[in-house]
Amino acid sequence: MNMIQPDADISTVDPTLVGGAAMPLERPSPMEAQSLRALSDGMPRKSIIADGVKSDGLRRLLVVGSASIMSVMAIYEMVSVFNVGGVTPLEYIVLVLFAVNFCWIALAFSGGIAGFIMLLKKPAIETAERIKLHTRTAILMPTYNESPDRVFAAVEVMAMALVASGESHAFDWFILSDTTDPDIALAEEQAFLILRHQVSKDARVYYRRRRKNDARKAGNVADFCKRWGARYDHLLVLDADSLMETHTILSLAQRMQADPDAGLIQTIPYLINGNTLMARLQQFAARIYGPVIGTGLSWWTHKEGNFWGHNAIIRTQAFMSAAGLPNLAGRPPFGGHIMSHDFVEAALIRRAGWSVVIAAGLPGSYEECPPSIVDLAVRDRRWCQGNLQHSRVLFSKGLHWVSRLHLLTGIMAYLSSPFWLMLILSGLMLALQAHFIRPEYFTDQFSLFPTWPVMDSDRALRLFYITMGILFGPKILGIILLLKNSIMSKQLGGRGKAMISVVVEVILSALIAPIMMLIHCGAVMSILAGRDSGWAPQRRDDGSLPWLTLIYRHRWHMLIGALLGYAAVLDSLTLLAWMSPALIGLWLAVPLSAMTSSERFGLWVKGLGILATPEEVSAPQLSVDSQARRAEYVQAIAEPWTLSRLLQDPALMALHLALIDKKPHRLPGSAVESLEAITRVKVQEAQCQHNIVKLFTRQELAYLLGNPLLLKQLQKLPEQYVTEGIVSFC
Repeated sequence: MNMIQPDADISTVDPTLVGGAAMPLERPSPMEAQSLRALSDGMPRKSIIADGVKSDGLRRLLVVGSASIMSVMAIYEMVSVFNVGGVTPLEYIVLVLFAVNFCWIALAFSGGIAGFIMLLKKPAIETAERIKLHTRTAILMPTYNESPDRVFAAVEVMAMALVASGESHAFDWFILSDTTDPDIALAEEQAFLILRHQVSKDARVYYRRRRKNDARKAGNVADFCKRWGARYDHLLVLDADSLMETHTILSLAQRMQADPDAGLIQTIPYLINGNTLMARLQQFAARIYGPVIGTGLSWWTHKEGNFWGHNAIIRTQAFMSAAGLPNLAGRPPFGGHIMSHDFVEAALIRRAGWSVVIAAGLPGSYEECPPSIVDLAVRDRRWCQGNLQHSRVLFSKGLHWVSRLHLLTGIMAYLSSPFWLMLILSGLMLALQAHFIRPEYFTDQFSLFPTWPVMDSDRALRLFYITMGILFGPKILGIILLLKNSIMSKQLGGRGKAMISVVVEVILSALIAPIMMLIHCGAVMSILAGRDSGWAPQRRDDGSLPWLTLIYRHRWHMLIGALLGYAAVLDSLTLLAWMSPALIGLWLAVPLSAMTSSERFGLWVKGLGILATPEEVSAPQLSVDSQARRAEYVQAIAEPWTLSRLLQDPALMALHLALIDKKPHRLPGSAVESLEAITRVKVQEAQCQHNIVKLFTRQELAYLLGNPLLLKQLQKLPEQYVTEGIVSFC
């Protein structure tokens, strides 16, 4: 394919690349914010197909019922452990914390058992009957300060693969930018022209950058829906690091078309393209153990599945009529717009009478993952805030109980860390109490026999083993499936090499787990203290950081590890040995973080074939093509556009103005925001174009690039300021 070179003569660019506008004609349609206290009129809707949105109750009875039984038995055992000598207040605290944590892991275990049985019974790959598509689907790629080469190369290869299938007539592609960095914004426009040049004869691709990223990704998609959503039957939502095979895209559209009661179908993406050890660790774990959990979740939730924000198809009617997100009362972190919008949108769609399904057996859906512990912490801080916000949504009127369970699961994903930490601390306090505090054998109450502070140690040890089995059960089931699958084992270098990878994953995960526990504890405490997370763009490739930065990031983790180790030594070396699996990772937090975030070390491990996945050994052609095209995009936009170049090149300015979002900045008579006012004043005071960029902050530049009136005003200025025959620079 011929690429537009960065130094090409803009005047020779085919104007059809832009076509007079970056987006199709708008078809405005309302998307009202839903009330959490009442159902809208006509909801829930009646299903079109008989029992179309009815789930199998037996599945819930088996999974949730077995989890409940296991939890009751474990809690009874824990009570029996303490009951030998009477339950003390501190032991009551341990009992409550144990009960909460065990119930949480028991549900995951019972769901994993269901997934394991399903994967044993039938192949994981589901096939759908091919039907001719008469519906239209908008494929949305939201992006926020991402590398344009990654985003536009991915859209190009997916669009051209869809063209080759002969079904591209049913799909339009949209890059929905929320980028606030002016340099990246101009690079996106440059990359979009390249993309249009590559696919203009075969596929319809569009680009829109919002001037103000209200409500972040949820607001980005909602803005599209309100302006263009009525043109399409379905929305296939991707992420900036997503890839999806053609057969997967077609299958999702066909399933949605065939089931008029389907509101949302979520795929389970495989993780790919990880080069650091941390990324490879996540890839391997998700690929080997993930199918057990994902298949089980899909099976028992049935028509009350969940949404993870991307790599899913949504019925536009269901989304726009039922999933408009309200702003929560109060200020962030618990108020304001809903950050983890996906869980809530799925719950609202199901509340309105549409089905939400997880297509666990549909392959060909891919995404990437954070490259380091620090990047994982940044992402989880944002997710933690969004999930804790769900406590404001959990008791909304009309939600299905399974939808409430999804929301509760999201909350517990982060609250479980403080609960585990408190359980560890409470157990440590029990040990120190027994060692240092003189027991009161004879209480104030009259008794012929003393009260001995004892517990059933044999029962406690048995309960510990059971708890560990429940906790690591899904991993064990995933390993069994791996060893049973001779084809996959051979792909990974044989069963011996596969088991080496399993051992490496288990050891590294055990070392990283206490660090992540403290990171989540810190995030929860920060949110409870009222601090907002913001929305920083995510790094996706090399995750390495300077050693001083790592020491600063992990200073509290190492200190807490040292204090816990010292407390354990005060009791006995035996207690220290028991606690060492949770302490070694904290002691080694800095070198562990450096090692797992290094791309160089990760590539060395990759060369050994350790932590390999089938998608790495035999990379999907889509991923290979995307990486190749990405390199060409990097070369093509090596000399990115600048504001100065726009002002001096009328043809380039014309292209830029054609790409600007046509939505008005504000309605006449509405309040003028400070950013707009300051930028306008600076433009009015400018006397020439020389060094004009230095007059504006980056935020003001981003606003300026989206305002055609101000750009045209700057364009009229002389390049240099002349006074009394002397040329001066402004």
